[in-house]
Amino acid sequence: MFKVKLEKPEPAGVKISKKNVCLVTISKNEEFDQEEEDKRKLIEFYLAQKEVTWKSQFRTAITLGPQISEDDLILEDVSLYEALIQFLAIFWRFLFATIPPPNMSDGKWCFIISLSYIGCVTLVIGEVATVLGCVAGIKESVTAITFVALGTSLPDTFASMSAAQSLEYADAAIGNVTGSNSVNVFLGLGLPWAIASTYWEVKKPGIIGKETFYEVPAGDIGFSVFVFLIVAIICFMILVLRRIFVGGELGGPGTIRYISAFIMIGLWFIYIMLSTLQAYQIISFQLGGEKKE
Repeated sequence: MFKVKLEKPEPAGVKISKKNVCLVTISKNEEFDQEEEDKRKLIEFYLAQKEVTWKSQFRTAITLGPQISEDDLILEDVSLYEALIQFLAIFWRFLFATIPPPNMSDGKWCFIISLSYIGCVTLVIGEVATVLGCVAGIKESVTAITFVALGTSLPDTFASMSAAQSLEYADAAIGNVTGSNSVNVFLGLGLPWAIASTYWEVKKPGIIGKETFYEVPAGDIGFSVFVFLIVAIICFMILVLRRIFVGGELGGPGTIRYISAFIMIGLWFIYIMLSTLQAYQIISFQLGGEKKE
């Protein structure tokens, strides 16, 4: 805190009022401090990546030990839970250690191989879920919205959780979820349709005197989409209300965040329940005047 005083004005004839002293107070800018802290962490992260090698990745993947401080003191010993998770995930940790280090080719190969691994894991999860549904006698539409959807969305779920915990704003967390669903829906529908339609146009069976088209029956997808639209609208309404009354889309006071989480999980269960009941014809719903046998 200091004072600024104006005196001896120029040119001649200029006058200063009696209030010629200003009190200046420099206050702490928390946002600036946060930006500096983020920059420091980012620099430390990149400096640490320069020391990452294939050997260190494999050593980190298979090593389980207590948390050590900078002074080589044990901060926290290994818990039973950590040991169990290490045992269950040792195969995946060792497999992902084969990804090139981030400092190789400025991280290009790390990004490409990591993305390929995620795609392969998602494919395996989807196939396993499909086979499980077939063995258990579950309808394909129910398997698709439960096991397959849950399995293929888990990587995005953990990515959103990490973004929510490490970043100041919820943009990355919520944007990752909605973006992931957009890719699953638009790319997952548009690309197969484009390939199948092109193949049909080239190899379509020639029926004399009749034009043929590539068609796939909708089945119960109309009802599933209708229910999803309703619960999605409710979800975004909750986010808007949280922004107005809580001040943020994620987190907040204990009671509010638990209530919000309970409602969001409840919306997912409602969507699964109604879609499953429709698939097994326990409930009947018609769209567009279609008759259901």
